[in-house]
Amino acid sequence: MSRNILLVILAFIGAGLIGACGPRQFTTLTIYDKPAAYVRLEFDRRVKKGSEHSHPISLTNEQVAAVLGGVRIEEHLAFARSDIVPAFTDKDIAFFAPLLALALSKATPEEIVTFYATRYQSAKEREVTSGGIFVQGDVLHLILANYWSPTFHRVDYVVADTQDDRLTPMDSLTKYGGHLDFEPQSAKWERSAGGFERFFQRDSRELAILYTQLPPHPLVEAAPQSVAVPEQT
Repeated sequence: MSRNILLVILAFIGAGLIGACGPRQFTTLTIYDKPAAYVRLEFDRRVKKGSEHSHPISLTNEQVAAVLGGVRIEEHLAFARSDIVPAFTDKDIAFFAPLLALALSKATPEEIVTFYATRYQSAKEREVTSGGIFVQGDVLHLILANYWSPTFHRVDYVVADTQDDRLTPMDSLTKYGGHLDFEPQSAKWERSAGGFERFFQRDSRELAILYTQLPPHPLVEAAPQSVAVPEQT
């Protein structure tokens, strides 16, 4: 089945399931997939007719790196001053930026680019960073669903790790221990919001970035080699 036909079928399915118990993500194209990390294209069930994403779009690796390099987490520490840290290290940026740029160049207006990384804290405990990106006009939206979230919040300690978090990169495993932000502030795009809306934006896991205003960010680590991408049909 061709990818375009699959997207049409998923559009009809998604229209009937939005608002109900949503299904897991529908992967339409795999860009990179290893046990510890992946980048995929997935059907975005939130897209409505007339508000599709500006895909495909050609962004350089350095443009995507500039967005990742500006994401900040304000960690709330008990009995201490909040600590603001980069969400992505230089190594993370060098790894993900080329893959995300490639994915955006192959995405359709109905697709979102998802990313996922996991690491072990012990023999049984893992942490996950995951989310998605899409572009609308001059604004790149980055959703950070998980920032090294522990997977054991999802299952009982006596239950084996099911790896379900790999199937749902846009689902949060646990509540943030901090606040998502971006530097420089001048590149943030924010809708005007009322009182209640402004309050709930405080815990928002989505950033809207005016990416064309950012200077390119050089990649300081080696990018992944020999990434095989299926031909679009």
